[in-house]
Amino acid sequence: MSNVKNIVLVHGFWTDASSYSEIISVLLAEEYEVVAVQNPLTSLADDVAATKRALGRIEGQCILVGHSWGGMVITEAGNDERVSGLVYIAALAPDAGESMMDLLSKYEAPPASQHFQEQEGFIWISKQGVQKTFASDLPLEQSALIYATQTAPSTSLLEATINLPAWKNKPSWYIVASLDQAVSPNFQRDSAKRIGATTVTVESSHVAMMSHAKEVLDVIREAAADS
Repeated sequence: MSNVKNIVLVHGFWTDASSYSEIISVLLAEEYEVVAVQNPLTSLADDVAATKRALGRIEGQCILVGHSWGGMVITEAGNDERVSGLVYIAALAPDAGESMMDLLSKYEAPPASQHFQEQEGFIWISKQGVQKTFASDLPLEQSALIYATQTAPSTSLLEATINLPAWKNKPSWYIVASLDQAVSPNFQRDSAKRIGATTVTVESSHVAMMSHAKEVLDVIREAAADS
């Protein structure tokens, strides 16, 4: 029997809360309470505020799940006393004062970076980039939907930093996507080790919660049971 029955899900760049659709359906059927955050991706402060509003809608403790950039958000928002554990999915897990650029610049540029398109201070990803790199193990229908509905992040997010990393005080789990072409798998493995996370590796593209929902669900259940 799970100790924690609330799950809050935080998405990353170019997706939205619907990227967790399959995860949400299964968790609801298992009688978890689930809230999926819609990040504006306009600033770190805005995304943290959106996550805190989601935390305000639950009763009791929760597991906070972050995909990609969502890891940056949960690392800051996870300091909330209502958060019992953190689950990172191919995600950023910064220390105090570290930005996304600080973290990723130490690793090889991923293939997806060739498909980024900056416009008016926001970063889009091309249709080919979604299909060939970002979500390469999804059916074309799903990757086309990601492209059509993408939430473009502000360029300001690349330099945003956090104050206090929640992973220093909360148990954490990390899902490494070993076939990721958007965030270096080597970066992911090193991040999981640095934060002392319980680590699971899946042969997945960047969007593991969509292409490997079963494995992601297993980790969320484990976090809920052990936090």
